[in-house]
Amino acid sequence: MQELFDYITIQKHRTLEGYPNAKKISNADLLELECDFLCPCALENQITHENAPKLRCKYIVEGANGPTTPEADIILEKRGIAVLPDILCNAGGVTCSYFEWVQDRMALFWDLDKVNEELDKIMLRAYKAVQNTVDEKKISYRMGAYFVAVKRVADAIQLRGIYP
Repeated sequence: MQELFDYITIQKHRTLEGYPNAKKISNADLLELECDFLCPCALENQITHENAPKLRCKYIVEGANGPTTPEADIILEKRGIAVLPDILCNAGGVTCSYFEWVQDRMALFWDLDKVNEELDKIMLRAYKAVQNTVDEKKISYRMGAYFVAVKRVADAIQLRGIYP
């Protein structure tokens, strides 16, 4: 591991491109490597109906926005590969933006420990709500996340009395 770090930092390479002690593989091959967790975190539409049958992971944790196509979602569900959806997994950035807004409105300044403490609470609560819905309704994580989100919006509308 130190050798990789030195290649990038000491030798001032910005990537592992050209690293002599590694085998180069394509992005497509990378997605199909055997693993427990596959985390597509950069681009949308990376998991498609073409590569979904070839994936060898137990879970997909979506860090990017929309990395899995609807067609691939169907294939993955049939194969028993759980997909933890982007609206749950990458909500931390939006949540931290909310924290910045709250701090600005109240003229408060949280340190990193406070931000992480509050973020942990919110993200864990969101995960538990989705997990409970998945378990109760026997649905996918994506559908569980959608169910929780729609219910929260409906509850807020009713509470505020916006619609009779």
